Amino acid sequence: MGKDREIKTNAMRILDKKKISYQVNAYICEEFIDGVHIADKLGQSYEKSFKTLVAVGKSKEHYVFVIPVDKEIDFKKAAKVVGEKSIELVPVKEIQGLTGYIRGGCTPIGMKKLFKTIIQESAKAHEEIIISGGKLGLQILLNPKDLIIVTNGEYGDVIV
Repeated sequence: MGKDREIKTNAMRILDKKKISYQVNAYICEEFIDGVHIADKLGQSYEKSFKTLVAVGKSKEHYVFVIPVDKEIDFKKAAKVVGEKSIELVPVKEIQGLTGYIRGGCTPIGMKKLFKTIIQESAKAHEEIIISGGKLGLQILLNPKDLIIVTNGEYGDVIV
Protein backbone atom coordinates (compact mmCIF):
# COMPACT_ATOMS: atom_id res chain seq x y z
CA MET A 1 0.00 0.00 0.00
CA GLY A 2 2.74 2.48 0.95
CA LYS A 3 4.56 1.82 -2.31
CA ASP A 4 1.40 2.48 -4.30
CA ARG A 5 1.00 5.87 -2.64
CA GLU A 6 4.47 6.95 -3.69
CA ILE A 7 3.69 6.84 -7.39
CA LYS A 8 0.43 8.80 -7.16
CA THR A 9 0.85 12.02 -9.11
CA ASN A 10 -1.39 15.05 -8.96
CA ALA A 11 -3.02 13.85 -12.20
CA MET A 12 -3.86 10.48 -10.65
CA ARG A 13 -5.26 12.07 -7.50
CA ILE A 14 -7.54 14.24 -9.65
CA LEU A 15 -8.74 11.20 -11.63
CA ASP A 16 -9.38 9.31 -8.37
CA LYS A 17 -11.31 12.25 -6.92
CA LYS A 18 -13.50 12.45 -10.04
CA LYS A 19 -13.94 8.65 -9.96
CA ILE A 20 -12.53 8.33 -13.49
CA SER A 21 -11.23 4.90 -14.41
CA TYR A 22 -7.60 4.71 -15.57
CA GLN A 23 -4.60 2.44 -15.56
CA VAL A 24 -1.00 3.28 -14.70
CA ASN A 25 1.97 1.98 -16.59
CA ALA A 26 5.38 2.48 -14.94
CA TYR A 27 8.67 2.01 -16.76
CA ILE A 28 12.32 2.82 -16.11
CA CYS A 29 13.22 6.30 -17.33
CA GLU A 30 16.05 8.42 -15.93
CA GLU A 31 15.81 11.39 -18.31
CA PHE A 32 13.64 12.88 -21.04
CA ILE A 33 12.98 10.50 -23.94
CA ASP A 34 10.58 11.52 -26.69
CA GLY A 35 7.23 9.75 -26.98
CA VAL A 36 8.08 7.87 -30.17
CA HIS A 37 11.07 6.18 -28.50
CA ILE A 38 9.01 5.37 -25.40
CA ALA A 39 6.23 3.86 -27.54
CA ASP A 40 8.85 1.80 -29.40
CA LYS A 41 10.51 0.71 -26.14
CA LEU A 42 7.16 -0.36 -24.65
CA GLY A 43 5.66 -1.81 -27.85
CA GLN A 44 2.82 0.74 -27.91
CA SER A 45 1.04 2.07 -30.98
CA TYR A 46 1.79 5.66 -32.01
CA GLU A 47 -1.91 6.21 -32.75
CA LYS A 48 -2.84 5.59 -29.10
CA SER A 49 0.21 7.31 -27.56
CA PHE A 50 -0.20 11.04 -27.04
CA LYS A 51 2.18 13.82 -26.06
CA THR A 52 1.28 17.06 -24.31
CA LEU A 53 2.42 20.36 -25.81
CA VAL A 54 2.05 23.74 -24.13
CA ALA A 55 1.78 26.81 -26.34
CA VAL A 56 1.28 30.51 -25.94
CA GLY A 57 -0.80 32.69 -28.23
CA LYS A 58 -0.25 36.22 -29.46
CA SER A 59 -2.72 37.26 -26.73
CA LYS A 60 -0.31 35.74 -24.12
CA GLU A 61 -2.95 33.10 -23.23
CA HIS A 62 -1.63 29.55 -22.80
CA TYR A 63 -3.02 26.45 -24.46
CA VAL A 64 -2.47 22.71 -24.14
CA PHE A 65 -2.47 20.44 -27.18
CA VAL A 66 -2.60 16.65 -26.84
CA ILE A 67 -1.45 15.02 -30.07
CA PRO A 68 -0.15 11.60 -31.21
CA VAL A 69 3.55 11.15 -30.35
CA ASP A 70 4.59 10.70 -33.98
CA LYS A 71 2.82 13.83 -35.25
CA GLU A 72 3.76 17.51 -35.33
CA ILE A 73 1.53 20.40 -34.40
CA ASP A 74 0.27 22.58 -37.26
CA PHE A 75 0.63 26.04 -35.75
CA LYS A 76 -1.83 27.67 -38.17
CA LYS A 77 -4.54 25.06 -37.55
CA ALA A 78 -3.92 25.13 -33.79
CA ALA A 79 -4.09 28.94 -33.65
CA LYS A 80 -7.37 28.88 -35.59
CA VAL A 81 -8.89 26.23 -33.28
CA VAL A 82 -8.18 28.36 -30.19
CA GLY A 83 -9.05 31.68 -31.85
CA GLU A 84 -5.54 33.16 -31.94
CA LYS A 85 -3.70 34.96 -34.73
CA SER A 86 -0.65 32.82 -34.01
CA ILE A 87 0.77 30.48 -31.38
CA GLU A 88 4.19 29.12 -30.50
CA LEU A 89 5.41 26.44 -28.14
CA VAL A 90 6.44 27.55 -24.67
CA PRO A 91 10.23 27.28 -24.18
CA VAL A 92 11.18 24.04 -22.36
CA LYS A 93 12.72 26.01 -19.46
CA GLU A 94 9.30 27.58 -18.73
CA ILE A 95 7.26 24.34 -18.74
CA GLN A 96 7.71 23.39 -15.08
CA GLY A 97 7.00 26.86 -13.71
CA LEU A 98 3.88 27.14 -15.84
CA THR A 99 2.45 23.62 -15.48
CA GLY A 100 4.08 22.10 -12.40
CA TYR A 101 5.39 19.25 -14.56
CA ILE A 102 8.80 18.61 -16.14
CA ARG A 103 9.45 17.94 -19.81
CA GLY A 104 8.69 14.29 -20.50
CA GLY A 105 6.37 14.13 -17.50
CA CYS A 106 3.95 16.83 -18.59
CA THR A 107 0.33 15.67 -18.59
CA PRO A 108 -2.75 17.74 -19.45
CA ILE A 109 -4.36 16.71 -16.14
CA GLY A 110 -3.71 18.77 -13.02
CA MET A 111 -1.55 21.58 -14.30
CA LYS A 112 -1.14 24.58 -12.00
CA LYS A 113 -3.91 26.29 -13.96
CA LEU A 114 -6.65 24.84 -16.17
CA PHE A 115 -5.60 25.96 -19.63
CA LYS A 116 -7.77 25.58 -22.72
CA THR A 117 -7.01 22.03 -23.85
CA ILE A 118 -7.38 20.65 -27.37
CA ILE A 119 -7.13 16.90 -27.94
CA GLN A 120 -6.38 15.76 -31.48
CA GLU A 121 -9.65 14.42 -32.88
CA SER A 122 -8.03 11.09 -33.85
CA ALA A 123 -8.21 10.21 -30.12
CA LYS A 124 -11.96 9.69 -30.57
CA ALA A 125 -11.26 6.50 -32.54
CA HIS A 126 -9.80 4.76 -29.48
CA GLU A 127 -11.34 3.26 -26.35
CA GLU A 128 -8.13 4.08 -24.52
CA ILE A 129 -5.25 6.44 -25.11
CA ILE A 130 -1.88 6.78 -23.38
CA ILE A 131 -0.70 10.08 -21.90
CA SER A 132 2.06 11.03 -19.49
CA GLY A 133 1.31 10.20 -15.88
CA GLY A 134 2.79 13.40 -14.46
CA LYS A 135 6.40 12.31 -14.03
CA LEU A 136 9.11 10.55 -15.98
CA GLY A 137 8.49 6.81 -16.19
CA LEU A 138 4.73 6.95 -15.61
CA GLN A 139 1.87 6.75 -18.10
CA ILE A 140 -1.87 7.03 -17.66
CA LEU A 141 -4.14 4.96 -19.90
CA LEU A 142 -7.69 6.29 -20.07
CA ASN A 143 -10.69 6.81 -22.30
CA PRO A 144 -10.34 10.03 -24.35
CA LYS A 145 -13.89 11.06 -23.32
CA ASP A 146 -12.71 11.02 -19.71
CA LEU A 147 -9.69 13.14 -20.66
CA ILE A 148 -12.09 15.67 -22.22
CA ILE A 149 -14.09 15.73 -18.98
CA VAL A 150 -11.16 16.07 -16.58
CA THR A 151 -9.39 18.79 -18.62
CA ASN A 152 -12.57 20.56 -19.73
CA GLY A 153 -11.05 19.99 -23.16
CA GLU A 154 -12.38 19.68 -26.66
CA TYR A 155 -11.44 17.81 -29.81
CA GLY A 156 -9.82 19.59 -32.72
CA ASP A 157 -7.63 18.94 -35.75
CA VAL A 158 -4.29 20.53 -34.92
CA ILE A 159 -1.69 18.31 -36.60
CA VAL A 160 0.21 18.57 -39.88
